[in-house]
Amino acid sequence: MKKYITVFAIFALLGILAILFRVSSGRLTPDQKTNTQEETLYNLPIMTGEIFTLPEPVKEGQMSLEETLILRRSVRSYTNKPISIRDLSQLLWSAQGITNERGFRTAPSAGATFPLEMFVVVNHVEKLEKGIYHYHPHDHQLSFIRAEDVSEPLFTACLSQSMILDAGVVLVFAAIYERTTARYGERGVRYIYNEVGHASQNVHLQAASLDLGTVVIGAYRDDEVEDILQLGEEYRVLYLMPVGNM
Repeated sequence: MKKYITVFAIFALLGILAILFRVSSGRLTPDQKTNTQEETLYNLPIMTGEIFTLPEPVKEGQMSLEETLILRRSVRSYTNKPISIRDLSQLLWSAQGITNERGFRTAPSAGATFPLEMFVVVNHVEKLEKGIYHYHPHDHQLSFIRAEDVSEPLFTACLSQSMILDAGVVLVFAAIYERTTARYGERGVRYIYNEVGHASQNVHLQAASLDLGTVVIGAYRDDEVEDILQLGEEYRVLYLMPVGNM
């Protein structure tokens, strides 16, 4: 009996030491942290592939849909105030967030094929390092792709539109065409273009409700933008939306 007690005590001690080591090293993942740690959650050094759980999006806002429709404008000038992580969370949810248990999203998709993928170029966001991130709607998470300030080359590839440099973030709408064309053939291409219009209007209205400015950018050199972002061969960039405080 004493033998088993000794073995149990050793394993318990090892378990406690492992927990203390993980806490002291600061490598707990964001969804393992408590709410009291939220303020420092995104200040940790991050590595390629690391995943961050975003703040829960607000589902009942203070502004009516009609008010956001009235306020919606293309805004091309922003202040240097950083975007908050909560506002970024809300913007991404508005574009492609999950809205029911079947996986349907905030924007309609032909045959629920969901060809769109959201990427984020971070210029100035509270608690986030500059770089490129990928949004995962099913878990409402961001994965870190790489730490690189691409604002200058992206600005050039977008025909020197200053919003790319001034925005807190640039939301990138990309698509994997095969998800939709595999079912609908060439007609699926039109459906993808329809879908990016739905999703970008959602972002426009959400930005209005958050008192943020945004504009849609379709004028850019496609190959240059895709070379700069290095998202992968399967992705085609369709739209860019810089977002900033006004």
